[in-house]
Amino acid sequence: MGVNVSVVAIDAGNSKTDVALIGEDGTVLSSARGGGFQPPVVGVETAIDVLAEVLGRAVAELPGGGGPHAALAPPGSSVHVSACLANADLPVEEAELAVALEARGWGSSVEVRNDTFAILRAGVDEPRGVAVVCGAGINCVGMTPDGRAARFPAIGRISGDWGGGSGLAEEALWFAARAEDGRGEASELSRALPGHFGLDSMYALIEALHRGAIPMARRHELTPVLFATAAGGDAVAAALVERLAGEVVAMASVALDRLGLLEEEVPVLLGGSVLAARHPQLNDRIAALLKDRAPKAEVRVVSEPPVLGAALLGLDRTGAGPEVHRRLRGQYV
Repeated sequence: MGVNVSVVAIDAGNSKTDVALIGEDGTVLSSARGGGFQPPVVGVETAIDVLAEVLGRAVAELPGGGGPHAALAPPGSSVHVSACLANADLPVEEAELAVALEARGWGSSVEVRNDTFAILRAGVDEPRGVAVVCGAGINCVGMTPDGRAARFPAIGRISGDWGGGSGLAEEALWFAARAEDGRGEASELSRALPGHFGLDSMYALIEALHRGAIPMARRHELTPVLFATAAGGDAVAAALVERLAGEVVAMASVALDRLGLLEEEVPVLLGGSVLAARHPQLNDRIAALLKDRAPKAEVRVVSEPPVLGAALLGLDRTGAGPEVHRRLRGQYV
């Protein structure tokens, strides 16, 4: 093909997939974006077909690439596939997806990780630290240069999770409904949540959600309303924000402890739509609470794209030198 691809980096979330093809010197040779990765919804092979389509477009953009069906890993070549995938929540699921990707023949080696690892690796110069991601759900992972990792199942309430955008929206609806009908404490949420949809009562919002006039999928729109209401001084909304801060710190602290990093200078990275929104009430409280548990930890929001993390994990695996890592990172600044 006229170019040497060293790493196929894949970051696949529920809503979008990013692919980057990385050269031996750390150069981003091409990239592409496509649809989300949802094996629980469409099945593993159909979900991987989505990845294949995005990868095909990236290959087609290679200098002298020869079109979307050109072989990435011809006989005798060494191409590593580093795939950070949503819905790969357990090690057994990572292993199953790795086998499925190996069958596609995209590389001579394949490693699959949960997509939270991509966010962590994107935000650190070496694979050392902890990341908490709060988007639709909540998850936390940690890693050290010697290959140790800390993680949680993070598959919802059955694995002890609380929080995430979807969970916060449900909690806000619960408290708002009880505030309106008198079973619970008065809260501005009972007006703010229906007001977001142009409705005048929680009863009207409950009916609209129940009967499908407002799709249940739109509940995620209520999370920013919750934060705005908390910022306005509402005690019920503020208590939910406080609880989320506590959950983030609990996950981060346990991960740090498992890795023996609780007393060390170490990055704790915040990612996902809820934490990346930088709500002062939430992020400032996280920093304050974590200072009591891990006084030397540095808390910051990850701004680097996760596909960079997938690519760096791939370079870690191939044994690329520091200058190669620096060159790759410099292309995403």
